[in-house]
Amino acid sequence: MTNTTQRLIDLRANMSTAGYQAYIVPTEDAHQSEYVSPHDERRVYISGFTGSAGIAVITDSKAALWTDGRYFLQGGQQLDCNWILMKSGEKGVPTTSEWIRAVLSSGNKVGVDPTLMPISTWQSYESKLKEDNILMEKDGNNLIDQIWPFSERPPEPNSPLLVLNMTFSGRSWPDKVEDVRKKIIEGKTQALFVTALDEVAWLFNLRAADIDYNPVFFAYAIVDLARIRLYLKNITRLTSEVAQHLNTGSTGSCTGITGACVEVLPYTQALSDMALEQSVTNVTKIWISPHSSYAVYSSVNESVATVDSSPILLLKAVKNDVEREGMRECHIRDAMALIEFMAMLEKSVKAGNPWDEISASDSLESYRRAQLYNKGLSFETISGAGPNGAVIHYAARENTKRNITTNEMYLLDSGGQYLDGTTDVTRTFHFGTPTDMEKEAYTRVLMGSIDLALVVWPEGVYGRDIDAIARSPLWSNGWDYRHGTGHGIGAFLSVHEGPARVSYGYRESEQPLYDGMFLSDEPGYYEDGKFGVRLETIVMVTKANTKYKFGNKTYLTWEPITLVPFEPTLIKTELLTSKQLTWLKNYHKLCLDRVGGRLKSANRNDAYAWIETRYNWSQGLSTEPTAKPCSTSTGTRSIINLSILVVCLMSYF
Repeated sequence: MTNTTQRLIDLRANMSTAGYQAYIVPTEDAHQSEYVSPHDERRVYISGFTGSAGIAVITDSKAALWTDGRYFLQGGQQLDCNWILMKSGEKGVPTTSEWIRAVLSSGNKVGVDPTLMPISTWQSYESKLKEDNILMEKDGNNLIDQIWPFSERPPEPNSPLLVLNMTFSGRSWPDKVEDVRKKIIEGKTQALFVTALDEVAWLFNLRAADIDYNPVFFAYAIVDLARIRLYLKNITRLTSEVAQHLNTGSTGSCTGITGACVEVLPYTQALSDMALEQSVTNVTKIWISPHSSYAVYSSVNESVATVDSSPILLLKAVKNDVEREGMRECHIRDAMALIEFMAMLEKSVKAGNPWDEISASDSLESYRRAQLYNKGLSFETISGAGPNGAVIHYAARENTKRNITTNEMYLLDSGGQYLDGTTDVTRTFHFGTPTDMEKEAYTRVLMGSIDLALVVWPEGVYGRDIDAIARSPLWSNGWDYRHGTGHGIGAFLSVHEGPARVSYGYRESEQPLYDGMFLSDEPGYYEDGKFGVRLETIVMVTKANTKYKFGNKTYLTWEPITLVPFEPTLIKTELLTSKQLTWLKNYHKLCLDRVGGRLKSANRNDAYAWIETRYNWSQGLSTEPTAKPCSTSTGTRSIINLSILVVCLMSYF
């Protein structure tokens, strides 16, 4: 826990000088990244809270931090006595704007750096605060930067650029630019301002390591119908290899160059160049993503800006054939690493050897880094034993780590970055004798995961329409989880990717589920202070083989991409239906066929025995369930029927 007293004193002094009665500190960087570089962890610095989601508000006498259900426990552990933890979405908890209106007075000013807040968020705050005559003020100097000592602040990232060739990307950057230009014309605009770092990386087939676990680099891009511009932070990263890849000169100039050429320009020039688009060229409409910062939006005339989801979001999310095969392949290698590690860990723990959460995650990392094309981890490993497993996005530290023993559950959520894809897998274990409650929790989470994996739906359905299917085995028992059921995942890009997701609730930028998208299937259950269960499998949207095609529609389903078996000692098979048991048997066979064969060929005998044991157990299961076919409660059947009704209705609108 960080003592934030002096930091708040320093900030409030600067607030007083600037004339602010409140100051907002978002999590995001200037590109609205979900995860930020240590240099940009301003909210972490002022609050001490390290979760990836949250927003802090400081007044002259109070400090409050809002975060979502993934971080309620972590927030309570990390915030010191200066802070109020606001559990977003919980009954009786005010929103950020409601709280500001309650604690400030008419005529007060709220300062915020406009580069760190998305357009829609700024406009929402501004509109609501105006009702009480409270004003939003653009803070151009960033008060956190003013109080963060240079000697303590991590330096700005400056990692080298990596060219991702066609072997892995499957499509050249000139072809991608032409795809984007078609969307620009369809959108009745003349230029697209690209601000999201993963979109810039995807568009130009470039990667780097400016943000931990995310192979991106700080840059903007402007694509119009005549020019292609890339604005690099530190233009010295334009090596001869990168210049050749972008078909540009050694200084980033396209003068005298034929064919598609990328102009490489200084990062700080991007916003002013976008403003010039409307005055120097014939551009009358510039496409800006609603996830761009308010500083980006306010740099052009409001009449010129077309604010809509970036076309790159969907182009990037629907993987091409090369990317699809790359994702399959990297998940097989990743499964080999995880299974070999787990076989070793289980044997060692049962033998009484000492292991803790940190030593386990460090060891697993070494197994991953030994795999072909590995470029590190895709996020900080969540290695949680016993009650730490109930902290949804737990990060083990020396002062929090627990030993991994035969007496309690162990939740392991991990992933890797590979040149041919990104992985994210969660499995939960018990190396001793689990309690009946632990087994039921694991089994019901597994049932939800299987039920979602079995779903078939018509094209046009959103992930929010099928989220309840994964939750229903838990809901029927009075259980639930405070996170989405599934997120998109990139191909050697961000581990969390839009625009599709599996989570109930409306989100304006959400898109339907399309063939070729990769998402997670990850229900869970968390018993505070005792244990956590999460089972996460990456799945790909693929065409379903249905007997009929009502309405001449394309019907879709999931292909499992993660290939790591589930734990027999934690499964109450009597709760599973015949359909669920059949799926489980087929999945374990798929794991053995695709991963087991490679382990055997590589003489990874202990790992092969580990996967074979789980396969043999599953093949011995009877698909005639012990439970009655309608053993779920009436309430659960109603939930499932309601979910199906919603899906059917959505297919008509």
